[in-house]
Amino acid sequence: MSSKLARDLAGPLRLNLDPLDQFSDAALHRVLNEVELADVVTRAGGLTAVVAEDGQNWSAGQRQLICIARALLRQSKIVMLDEATASCDVNTDAMVQKVIRRVFADCTVLTIAHRIHTIADSTRIMVLSAGRVVEYDTPDSLMAQDDSIYRSLVEESEKSHEEPEDANAE
Repeated sequence: MSSKLARDLAGPLRLNLDPLDQFSDAALHRVLNEVELADVVTRAGGLTAVVAEDGQNWSAGQRQLICIARALLRQSKIVMLDEATASCDVNTDAMVQKVIRRVFADCTVLTIAHRIHTIADSTRIMVLSAGRVVEYDTPDSLMAQDDSIYRSLVEESEKSHEEPEDANAE
């Protein structure tokens, strides 16, 4: 899922969510509520709120939530997320990930990610190297393997998120 969907259809939010005009306003409001955008949309002017070119008048997280709402509206059973939160700050990333896990709980979700924490609770992890699958298993199984690339990436990620020790501490 890319914010590209939200920026390709500059114009009213309604058109962004439902480009073929297949759904009622009530259905649109329902999905906006499910993705926790209802209040923001209301403040922006409702379904007639403008999505500027490149979605520049919406935050990166809001653009992603618009895309999620669109997939929900279509009742997609297979969803592909391609770096869905790459341009989001840490707090927005956490909020968008929470929404993704909740609203797509009954869907098959294929996630392309560099941020390891976004895939840590996936059913299966596929690690690619030079265009080839080098690992494919459950996160727990991969973490149990001493030579796992996934495990090394998780450990590297954990190290980079550790607080540096205060040099002035006694």
